[in-house]
Amino acid sequence: MQKTEEKRQEIKGRITPESIKRSFQKDAFARHVGIELLEVDTGYAKASLRLQDHHLNGLSIPHGAAVFSLADLAFAAASNSHGQPAVAINASISYIKAATGPTIYAEAREVSANPKIASYEIHITEESGEVVAVFSGLVYRKRSKTDFFENP
Repeated sequence: MQKTEEKRQEIKGRITPESIKRSFQKDAFARHVGIELLEVDTGYAKASLRLQDHHLNGLSIPHGAAVFSLADLAFAAASNSHGQPAVAINASISYIKAATGPTIYAEAREVSANPKIASYEIHITEESGEVVAVFSGLVYRKRSKTDFFENP
């Protein structure tokens, strides 16, 4: 048991905000959609999405899936920032107002955490700082180790 904890600490010591950002560049969907991970720290992440025509729905406003995807990427980066694999077990979003663009941001913050379960709140804002949506997510921290952050 002690060796497992020592190994986790060793892996955690090699994980840096830059290694996390490099690792999330492997997210093909986020790249395809145009999401950029801007900042990462332990329990925190910020991402952006420059809105384009293909992000709009039939009403010519940003599609809910585009907003959700942006929030989800920030959620994933923040929840995996501890160096232990974390997978979503619940996520919900409340849309406050339609974003007018041209860029929206998602800022994820850890609300609570224990060795197995952690919760996050993500605010999606316009450039003006006005909130367009609020996303809440819950993750399960897996026991398995990962080299995701070490071999981008």
